[in-house]
Amino acid sequence: MNLDFSPEEVAFRDEVRTFIDANYPKELMEAGTREDLTREQFLAWHKILGKKGWSTPAWPEKYGGTGWTSTQRYIWSEENARVDALMPLPFGVSMVAPVIYTFGTEEQKAKYLPGIRSGDVWWCQGYSEPGAGSDLASVKTTAVRDGDHWVINGQKTWTTLAQHADWGFFLCRTDPDAKKPQEGISFILVDMKTPGIEVRPIKLIDGTHEVNETWLTDVRVPVENLVGKENEGWTCAKFLLAHERSGIAGVARSKRGVERLRSIASKEMVDGKPLITADDFARKISQLEIDLTALEFTELRTLASESAGKGPGPESSILKIKGTEIQQRLTELTLEAVGNYGAPYAYGMEAAGHNDYDVGPDYSNFAAETYFNMRKTSIYGGSNEIQRNIISKMILGL
Repeated sequence: MNLDFSPEEVAFRDEVRTFIDANYPKELMEAGTREDLTREQFLAWHKILGKKGWSTPAWPEKYGGTGWTSTQRYIWSEENARVDALMPLPFGVSMVAPVIYTFGTEEQKAKYLPGIRSGDVWWCQGYSEPGAGSDLASVKTTAVRDGDHWVINGQKTWTTLAQHADWGFFLCRTDPDAKKPQEGISFILVDMKTPGIEVRPIKLIDGTHEVNETWLTDVRVPVENLVGKENEGWTCAKFLLAHERSGIAGVARSKRGVERLRSIASKEMVDGKPLITADDFARKISQLEIDLTALEFTELRTLASESAGKGPGPESSILKIKGTEIQQRLTELTLEAVGNYGAPYAYGMEAAGHNDYDVGPDYSNFAAETYFNMRKTSIYGGSNEIQRNIISKMILGL
């Protein structure tokens, strides 16, 4: 595979870099962790990209996509990772939108896609339940037809950032008597302002509020909010998860993370020498870079396939497994590199009224918080154990 950029691709890279440097909000560059951001800050870069026409590069052109080649999309990811840009949230752009433009009606496309593209409408995901996470086909939330409405009752959990959401997409059981658990499930769009919806925060161990439990009690939703066919929502669910898993790989971000790790290891001293010179630690970084390069080639092949009109297939499970394992190893090595400065004091000390809780160099700030937060990556989007089952069935034929 030839990774040398053509003159046209170099010009595109320069155009993207110039645009990002001129337009990426300064306040986001200076912000702390994601949990500190307001709704407006979360959407700021998305709205700028929406006006430029660059917020949805993976969409088909007829729905507002850029028409970029796989190499251009690769460059786009690299340049945003270069400044650690806060990209448009995936729930709308990368998850529900592909379902809508693939399985939705023309009326649904016209109603929902523009707001997703512009960043004016925030979406959340209603998949997981207390008894249905990795075993997603076991959802218990029901939707019962009552005239021109669905009446939804049930509970969803881990609904990320639902406290800000305008709309949500929910998996609901519409046929409780279906023979197989994957049957009898429907994919329904829900206005989060509808009476009967209650979003309750789930406070994480560091005191932050990123995820929620969402209760639906006699929530009435118009029947036209059903996407695809009744009782065939599992098809939509699998399609959506394939797109989500491809995006979880995060190759460009991990490459920037390795650069930061090398910089930290060159500053941290062990027995009077930089940590980066220690054979054992240098070996760990080198192995991480080798695995990341292999993952990068897999991602490029997947992007090329998508550009040729093919949706993500079982290779998205490979991207998800290896991508999340690399992300976790990266945060582990970063925490190891900063040593005692990585003690997870930040949020607890701040809550107690201490403003000088950062006891180490700037690069050690939030190392522990990031490490703990990244433990979830091998679970969400379908646990890595489930992904291995998919690979064994779809690729190995076992």
